[in-house]
Amino acid sequence: MDLLEHAGKRVLAAHGVPVPVGHVAFDVDQAVAAGDAIGYPVVVKAQVPVGGRGKAGGIKVANDAAELAVAAGEVLGMSIKGHFVHRIWVEEALTAAREIYFSFTFDRAAKLHLGMLSGRGGIDIEQVAAEFPEAIHRFHVNPLERLSEAEATAAVEAAGITGDAAEPVAGMLVKLYDAYTAEDAELVEVNPLAVVADGRVLAMDAKVILDDNAAWRHPGWEEWRYVEGLDPRERSAREKGLTYVGLDGSVGIIGNGAGLVMATLDVVAQVGGRAANFLDVGGGAAADVITAALEVVNADPAVRAIFVNIFGGITRGEEVANGIVEALGRVELHSPIVVRLDGTNAEEGRAILASHESDRLVSRPTMLEAARTAVTLAASGPSS
Repeated sequence: MDLLEHAGKRVLAAHGVPVPVGHVAFDVDQAVAAGDAIGYPVVVKAQVPVGGRGKAGGIKVANDAAELAVAAGEVLGMSIKGHFVHRIWVEEALTAAREIYFSFTFDRAAKLHLGMLSGRGGIDIEQVAAEFPEAIHRFHVNPLERLSEAEATAAVEAAGITGDAAEPVAGMLVKLYDAYTAEDAELVEVNPLAVVADGRVLAMDAKVILDDNAAWRHPGWEEWRYVEGLDPRERSAREKGLTYVGLDGSVGIIGNGAGLVMATLDVVAQVGGRAANFLDVGGGAAADVITAALEVVNADPAVRAIFVNIFGGITRGEEVANGIVEALGRVELHSPIVVRLDGTNAEEGRAILASHESDRLVSRPTMLEAARTAVTLAASGPSS
């Protein structure tokens, strides 16, 4: 789950990380009310899940309510790297005396958490990383342990951060690491981590990505989820509890198990087709789940054929087949569907599917044959 800045800051603040005062606004009136409550000057920030907002004109300073109304009107509704701005963050304007870059993520090769710290933070950190990689200090933390104050202090020294800022930055690292681990985050990045004129150290920006696999441990996460910017297909799938990723091909893909669905995408590409999506219905294939999956894929106008690839494990083949047949009775398909069924009681399941075959429902015994059939059908013309 990729959080917008305002949500990321609230997550960090919940773990004691100091952040500037700010409020979310969805229209100009809300923005002005937020500015009046905070006190001027304020900063208006577009809330989109991409970087480069400042260079794109998505960050503006307002010195009074009139300027804020203009700035909010200009930022709301703009497009930044293909993302429409539905909401803005109105925040107290602070001047950074020093900008520091910081992040925590997971180093899979080392099987350790990876911290990165640089005294040269700011909007050009990517350029700094490319031209002066030595300016970014990298250090590892054992996932079974907390980041100690001594380790944080050593990282700050190694990054060349000295003077009055060293101690508060080290303390901030400990809090940020606690937030990163407690929230099951894949990434916590702050750029800049700023030392302001009065000596405080604040997270002026926040990039937080949470691991969706841990969502069951965090029921409060749902309030942070950004749905306005989702692909309509992905939003529909999420509402139905399905794992879906939209692609740009013409063969709709439905499978049970992420590995099987990935293999299905590969086989479709191998025989000359292009997948329209990745859709995993999970471990089972009951009628309700298959119906929901077909509704999502069927709603995509780019889909010309649907490939359902199911491996019956605990769920028996005849149950899967009956679920598919029942689902077909609930959904008016705009494209032909090709089913490959294997696993437990696959023969019984195929027999059930065979008794319902038509020009809109085709069963094939192997994944390769089914992929070839689906690709051929998708290439035969527009869906009806």
